[in-house]
Amino acid sequence: MATFQALVVNEDGESVTSSIQSLTTDDLPEGEVLIRVHYSSVNYKDGLASIREGNIVSSYPFVPGIDLAGVVESSSRADVAEGSEVIVTSYELGVSHYGGFSEYARVPADWVVPLPEGMSLREAMIYGTAGFTAGLSILQLEEAGVTPDSGRIVVTGATGGVGSMAVAMLAARGYSVAASTGKAEEHDYLRRLGAEEILGREDVLPEKIRPLDKERWAGAVDPVGGETLAYLLSATKRAGAVAVSGLTGGTKVPTTVFPFILRGVSLLGVDSAYCEMTRRKKVWEHLASDYKPTDVLAEIGEDIDLHSLPSALEDILNGEVRGRKIVKLV
Repeated sequence: MATFQALVVNEDGESVTSSIQSLTTDDLPEGEVLIRVHYSSVNYKDGLASIREGNIVSSYPFVPGIDLAGVVESSSRADVAEGSEVIVTSYELGVSHYGGFSEYARVPADWVVPLPEGMSLREAMIYGTAGFTAGLSILQLEEAGVTPDSGRIVVTGATGGVGSMAVAMLAARGYSVAASTGKAEEHDYLRRLGAEEILGREDVLPEKIRPLDKERWAGAVDPVGGETLAYLLSATKRAGAVAVSGLTGGTKVPTTVFPFILRGVSLLGVDSAYCEMTRRKKVWEHLASDYKPTDVLAEIGEDIDLHSLPSALEDILNGEVRGRKIVKLV
């Protein structure tokens, strides 16, 4: 095969550099399925993979990108047909296995999800890991008994990838959504996604966090964690639930048992990386149908090319990315 292009991060003394390089399939890791990548997307973890202190990459050179969508070029597994459109997210992709910032990728067949009917390859990457995480969060809230009739749902970090997708999907499902952001200039964007209420960061992170606060929300999608999560738990209504998927606000959660034993609040951990395959396919089917915020997907996704990736990775680490950056590779 002729050479193809990929973003490669490599060691340069004490630092790590990123550059577009030419590779061949001989450079790709083991796997039963070779995919012609059409789209990838930019995630916070990808930004971490581009810097030394990110502690994501264990050996160099490396191709980041925890998401990809494309067409199967070749397959040694009968259950993954050549020419089929597929999605690969999570597992070790872009972490210890060459990822999606490449025109070709080779992956284990067990990581491959068929593209659901009603979804394009580009739409799959507008979702990506962020959208999948948001969808899994909503599924877990609903399995815990939260419905549109339960009351308003709060989404933290609402202009980020998980937050934007959660706001749009919850609104499409008929929920009343409160969106929390520290970016005053993004209020109109969040309203276009379907938020009925906009909250400042201080509204979900008060100076004093009480063991139990006034009941405000029936549930929450929280990619922030830390003290924000502690406050959400204290302010969630009786029999409500909080789905947590991130830690941008820190890893320590200064809470007590009171929300759990006095109000029956559920804390739901959302593991999108190693979600079991049957459940993974179920979430993707939801994203292609009843969770799909058809009218606003274009609002969330913005296309970039491979050469724009280094600056996009820097932007996401600095909190300067709104919605989803989609890497177009064809």
